[in-house]
Amino acid sequence: MAGGDAKQIICMKWGEKFPAEDVNRLYRMVKTKISGDFDFYCVTDHPEGIGPEVTVLPLPEVPVVGHRLDRGWRKLALFDPDLGGPKGRTLYLDLDIVITRSLDPFFEGPGRFVIIKDYKLFRRRHAYTGNSSVLRYEAGEDLGVYDELNRLGEKVREDFRNEQEFLSYIATRHGILEYWPSRWCVSYKHDCVRLVPMGLILPPRLPKEARVIVFHGDPKPIEAVEGGGSKWYRVVKPAPWLREYMP
Repeated sequence: MAGGDAKQIICMKWGEKFPAEDVNRLYRMVKTKISGDFDFYCVTDHPEGIGPEVTVLPLPEVPVVGHRLDRGWRKLALFDPDLGGPKGRTLYLDLDIVITRSLDPFFEGPGRFVIIKDYKLFRRRHAYTGNSSVLRYEAGEDLGVYDELNRLGEKVREDFRNEQEFLSYIATRHGILEYWPSRWCVSYKHDCVRLVPMGLILPPRLPKEARVIVFHGDPKPIEAVEGGGSKWYRVVKPAPWLREYMP
């Protein structure tokens, strides 16, 4: 690990949804798309198979929702005051992303909490909801995440659809919610895959200014290379060009 003034990257893996190779692949992607030294962390309850280049941090329990493996609630463990690992400016990345251009701009400019503006805002309960697949935050900074979880108790799942709604609410309350430029973090489903009828003929495309492609739902990055099933209005043809970005 680099240490010192190195850029800090963190990811998470819990349960059996993602294999260790997804962590190792993300590390390799980051290595080819970042300048200078960087430290790479993974918060996990299954460290087996994760490469020695990655600093593994034990996955702590999360108040109220710690037993839930769905909807990303375990991601709130990033704000556990006893997590350890990075301090200060840190970039969190989901495992089911593909990095296509330099990550350096994600570390530049002001902002204590910068997130993707949600792709389907009209479906969400809160107007300030972000997508936490790519999140820059101040690791070790107390935003009162656990205090608010404990205050709300089980009601948190009634008030918030998932962890990113909850985090967006916390950041809004502190007046620090900011969004990445819309063209940096694109949705594979909505920005790369073409709707019918063009999707029946043309393969998915890479938007010109995209730095990160987010794969929410199906297909996952490896599946997208070969194409596959989807809903009738979103035919997913093969995207072999993705291989170039997944070393």
